[in-house]
Amino acid sequence: MPACPVAVLGEALVDEFHDGAVAGGAPFNVARSVAALGVETTFVSRIGASDANGRLVLESAGRYGLSDSGIQRDAQHATGRVSVVESGAGHRFVIDDDAAWDHLDADAARQAVDARDAGWVYFGSLAQRQAASRAALRAVVKRFSGPRLLDLNLRPHPDARLLAAESLLLADWVKLNDEELAQLAGWFDASAPNDAGRAAAVMARFDLQRLVLTCGASGWRFYGPGGVLLLHGAGVIQPRRVDTVGAGDAFTAMLLAGLALQRDLPATLSLANRYASFICGVRGPLPADPLALQPWRTALHALPPSA
Repeated sequence: MPACPVAVLGEALVDEFHDGAVAGGAPFNVARSVAALGVETTFVSRIGASDANGRLVLESAGRYGLSDSGIQRDAQHATGRVSVVESGAGHRFVIDDDAAWDHLDADAARQAVDARDAGWVYFGSLAQRQAASRAALRAVVKRFSGPRLLDLNLRPHPDARLLAAESLLLADWVKLNDEELAQLAGWFDASAPNDAGRAAAVMARFDLQRLVLTCGASGWRFYGPGGVLLLHGAGVIQPRRVDTVGAGDAFTAMLLAGLALQRDLPATLSLANRYASFICGVRGPLPADPLALQPWRTALHALPPSA
């Protein structure tokens, strides 16, 4: 079966670790992985017109085979920056305000997506923190006729609850981690004794078709309407863990690529789980050498087609 292109909308930025900077941003991580996995990908974002971080973003896109045709340049605002604070308990992000990706141009975004006949659109919530990008992103997503996958990347924001609700109303599928599901349950009176009950309540409230839940070392779960557990898998231990940055993005990217290629869903989700564990063994959201992703691309394309 031929693959359908995908469109990915959201932030591109630079993650600054104590030992150096790497290109990042959840949507950019997803877009680079999907492209490297062999699926045509349109990535819509905005970077500084002439700063070093913007050049780092463009160089990284090129290395992973991701076109920069949808990446806008901004002469007034700098490429986004994030300080990654690492500890024994994991990591947290300190995100700079008023970055170029907060000023996405709606017309240019629509033109970039319209230039490709995408079968899926991916969008996140962080890129909606400011009015301009929020309006631009939603204008594209609302008019998209295919399925819409939301990666709800919750970050502290005065309107976080409202942004989450409005984003969920636009989505058909949503990908969450267990902490985000608990947060949604608290916000939207979806209290239940377990994840299945919380998933059922969230899905019913926002009329979602599918909910993908990642639980770190505890694995993943895939829910259908009514909170029915359709599929699940155990965690995969990474014996040489470096950091967990980008692990959730890797899971989403493999899932999205498998959907675009119309591969068997249970096999795709299992591969996504292993791919996320692999990413925990590299610094940042992707390996420095794109050739390291070739075995994952081969494995994905070798999966059986969906029934």
